[in-house]
Amino acid sequence: MAEKATRETAGSNKPALELHVPEPKYRPGDTADFSHIDIGQPGDMPRPDEACAPADMHDLAYGLVRVLGDDNKAHGPWDPKLSPDTLRTMLHHFSTTRAFDERMFRGQRQGKTSFYMKCTGEEATSIATSMALASDDMIFPSYRQQGILIARGYPMIEMINQIYSNKGDKLKGRQLPIMYSSREHSFFTISGNLATQTPQAVGWAMASAIKGDTRIAATWVGEGSTAEGDFHSACTFATVYNAPVILNVINNQWAISSFSGFAGAERTTFAARALGYGLAGLRVDGNDPLACYAAEQWAANRARANAGPTLIEFFTYRAEGHSTSDDPSGYRSAQEQKEWPLGDPVTRLKDHLIALGEWDEERQAAMDLDAAELVKKTTKEAEANGILGHGLHHPFRTMFQDVYEDLPWHLEEQAAQAKKEREIKWPGEEPWS
Repeated sequence: MAEKATRETAGSNKPALELHVPEPKYRPGDTADFSHIDIGQPGDMPRPDEACAPADMHDLAYGLVRVLGDDNKAHGPWDPKLSPDTLRTMLHHFSTTRAFDERMFRGQRQGKTSFYMKCTGEEATSIATSMALASDDMIFPSYRQQGILIARGYPMIEMINQIYSNKGDKLKGRQLPIMYSSREHSFFTISGNLATQTPQAVGWAMASAIKGDTRIAATWVGEGSTAEGDFHSACTFATVYNAPVILNVINNQWAISSFSGFAGAERTTFAARALGYGLAGLRVDGNDPLACYAAEQWAANRARANAGPTLIEFFTYRAEGHSTSDDPSGYRSAQEQKEWPLGDPVTRLKDHLIALGEWDEERQAAMDLDAAELVKKTTKEAEANGILGHGLHHPFRTMFQDVYEDLPWHLEEQAAQAKKEREIKWPGEEPWS
């Protein structure tokens, strides 16, 4: 204000510039109201040909692809027409993932691990989408896609061993908990550096095309991470080289503790970024499992037909904190989760199956109980391999393994020195443990 007054008194007839700082509509203590969000009607958005030009998809980047209506039935051209068995399988993965999240969150609070991240409310954006891909399509995940590993049949005990960084951890304690990796399940190693997976996915897809392979790549990134330069590099390379890749942007409204406006959500949709790059762009109800499946299937078919990459914005809501290190009550209204207009993906899928006459509340309760018992049993098996602070980790010597094919001389010297010092400090201990 002082600068503005100074300029006015100096006789300047130019208006003073003002900086805009994004601010969320609701803070702790406020009453949340999402009536300003236009979610459209299920079935309203057209489903274009998978080989259409990106310029023909303008409205799809600003609207919202929805399938499930308030009547719990599927509507419109995006209905993937999945069989009841497929829907039940999807619901089972949802239930297992939610039970897994609850148990691991509790384990962190009990001091059994240092860190965990839940995906509550976002299950459809990873599980439903991955079910639309081939099992060997390459996944380049962010850190909230544990549901993909569960859907692909990755052993749950391996996930828990990694979270506990115990002696059963195949990554030997070298990764932050929840940063999994599985070559056998086409699941690329999770990185804590935001958005690095996006150019990696594009590069992998380009290599697949160069080789004349049939596998495509798909990557997941949070809306906050789209502000990173790596994401924009990925978009450029994807469109220039027509890479067979899907860029999934999970817009859950909040980054670590800042709302989506800091990544550009106040100005336009995240799907609209596709238009500037010449990418196909879709904006999808991320809490609608059928819409998520249909959009990913559309993009996968497009990539396999060499028609180009696709950027999909999944419009969803982060129901929990960013991680166990985060307290969302410090920066957002406690009412937001309840008032979110697109509901809960697990409930919506369950209600859809019930509306079809293919499910009921009793079977849902039994499924949830079975999932909880499975996670509990597997957790106890993993805890026998060790938990945080209780030892039972990988032998000390493994810190020198899996880094070089042939260990350089200076590391051999360090390894020998560490071994000698360890044997002096802990005589009688298992050699080089």
